[in-house]
Amino acid sequence: MWAERSMMYRLAGLLLLTLAACSNDPGTGPQAVKWDRDACERCRMVISDRHFAAQVRYFPAGKRSRLAAFDDIGCASLWLDGQPWKDDPRTELWVADYRTGEWIDARTATYVENQLTPMEYGLGAQAEPVSGGLNFAQAKQRIVEVEKRFGRHGVQLLDRLKEQAAKRQAERQIPAGSQ
Repeated sequence: MWAERSMMYRLAGLLLLTLAACSNDPGTGPQAVKWDRDACERCRMVISDRHFAAQVRYFPAGKRSRLAAFDDIGCASLWLDGQPWKDDPRTELWVADYRTGEWIDARTATYVENQLTPMEYGLGAQAEPVSGGLNFAQAKQRIVEVEKRFGRHGVQLLDRLKEQAAKRQAERQIPAGSQ
């Protein structure tokens, strides 16, 4: 009986190890992005630029960590700001170095302005400090300013596209020469 129980424990342990290996998620750090297939968690745009992408690893209450991918640090920062666990010390924020595409800690990165980024927030991240570079708090402030000034990202972009489509539809329904 003891031998049978021992064998069952071994099989259960082997099954758990197999399941853990299948997840391919170590529970910390960034993961590989499926370029041109994964979509930004905030704006739903396909992530294709390896030099401006970002990822957030977060821990929903009572669950394993989750990973959200973004096409721009602006989308990641604005999305994270709206989450109830944004201040959880376990939350990780990663951004691609705009020169190499390597993942770096977004909170310790230096941000260089005037970059051509997917969602036009204009910030490129790098690991080393640079004269005139922004720290994370300054970068977040810049992102909020851009969002307020242009208001054309995320949900606002979808609303604008719907308004434009409705306007085009209305214009098609006006008979020619009746204006």
